[in-house]
Amino acid sequence: MTAAREPEGATPAAPALRVLIVDDEPLARGHLKKLLAGDPDVEVAGEYGNGRDAVAAIRELAPDLVFLDIQMPELDGFEVVRQVGPARMPAVVFVTAYDEYALRAFEVYALAYLLKPVDRARFAEVLERAKTQLRRAAPSELESRLSALLDHGAAHARADERLAIKVDGRILFVRIGDIDWVEAEDNHVRLHVGARTHVVRGTLTALERRLPQARFLRAHRSAMVNVERIAEVQPWFGGDYVLILSDGTRVTSGRTYRERVQEFLRRSL
Repeated sequence: MTAAREPEGATPAAPALRVLIVDDEPLARGHLKKLLAGDPDVEVAGEYGNGRDAVAAIRELAPDLVFLDIQMPELDGFEVVRQVGPARMPAVVFVTAYDEYALRAFEVYALAYLLKPVDRARFAEVLERAKTQLRRAAPSELESRLSALLDHGAAHARADERLAIKVDGRILFVRIGDIDWVEAEDNHVRLHVGARTHVVRGTLTALERRLPQARFLRAHRSAMVNVERIAEVQPWFGGDYVLILSDGTRVTSGRTYRERVQEFLRRSL
């Protein structure tokens, strides 16, 4: 039996785009997967619920396109891009709850984004745009846009702007300058903001990366303070210190972070 041959001059079918879905909310991942299911040009190569797994998968699988949630615990979407590196990052569609700053930045740097809840018509438009970019844009062009976005985000974080945090399924915006101190508690962190406390899933180290270093001092593996709230520093046993905040809160430094406190005191004197 002779194998069937393609007609002469026929163009071979293009390979399917390999796509990753990254979002910490299972329902959101399921919704995106459902929207992608009807597209014959797309193959969902994997879905991930946190930034760390996403970084490993992008490095290992080298997908063509990633739908990447911005607000995730531990590593947010921007940190995923930073750790993979703009040079190795595939085409990306950012997915976010309403964030005026982020949306302006995506538009300035011509990067695709979807606003939650994701609308079917908008999704189809953005997916088609991503396909066009993959066909036409040089890799160096995407790299330069992602690098510019990260630089823009770093400059933004240095200003007294807002921090987006996910609490009980909602996105809250907290002014960075209003945060008094932060403490770690198992796999959560507590943000003390005046009389209010917000419990957020994630690590203190991940949150530390999102806050301007000049404004916040990591004094202990489980505590970080806004330097503007430090009213007094007292020597403590074994070369450690007690940081007394303006509201009377006392935070004792730890051995690992002792040098950071000492450097803060040198700069302050």
